Amino acid sequence: MDKYGDVSVEIGSDYVATVEIHRPPHNFFDDALIRNIADAFEALDKEDKCRGILLCAEGKSFCAGANFTSRPENNPLNQAQTSGSNPLYLEAVRLFRCKKPVVAAIQGPAIGGGLGLSLVSDFRVAAPEARFAANFVKIGIHPGFGLTYTLPRLIGPQRASLMFLSGRRIDGETAVAWGLADQLSPLDRLREDAHALIAEVAEGAPLAIISTRATLRDKLANMVEAQTRHELAEQTRLMKTADHREGVKAVAERRPGKFIGA
Repeated sequence: MDKYGDVSVEIGSDYVATVEIHRPPHNFFDDALIRNIADAFEALDKEDKCRGILLCAEGKSFCAGANFTSRPENNPLNQAQTSGSNPLYLEAVRLFRCKKPVVAAIQGPAIGGGLGLSLVSDFRVAAPEARFAANFVKIGIHPGFGLTYTLPRLIGPQRASLMFLSGRRIDGETAVAWGLADQLSPLDRLREDAHALIAEVAEGAPLAIISTRATLRDKLANMVEAQTRHELAEQTRLMKTADHREGVKAVAERRPGKFIGA
């Protein structure tokens, strides 16, 4: 087993590499964690023994996004540069450049940027307990992690707008019905079923798989790169507002925000 910070990698005899996040219970991310995953993916792209990746996480949540209620210095969006770039989103684009197919096992919440991370994968296997949400408006900021491109592309603009503008949480069953997830599996079989799906993909001719996937995901990483520049500019602007401060406080206190439009 290899380690990349809080991320472990283990390659099985069936050409499937399991990439697991170890920040339980909620696996909040920062740019270091996304860089660790990107480093693991890049290494696996060069590894002939890997033909598919299972992305999973230890704990209750798949990834509950950035921890806005922690100290400001821990918030990855506070690291925005005057150039309009951010280490977090630079690493996120690296994930989308991965050449090997990816299946994500979603056992619980995939929230905000955690939802964005789940959409890096080609397929998602979700437990009924899974929860998907683009809850950015609840904390007074613009969506990020390329979601304004990847989510409408996956489930259509109308359903994506509903998720973005309401911040509504979608359970595993609804996610499958909407095409946000591809398979519903009981929690006690989730890893097994997700592994079976990526193993099925890995049975194909590896060069043909990579070629076909590249065609299907044509320019996806480039589009995410362009979209994250716009998203970051909007997030940076809105993070200076009183509504953002109120939203973070409201989430921490588990209550609706009292927003004033300023």
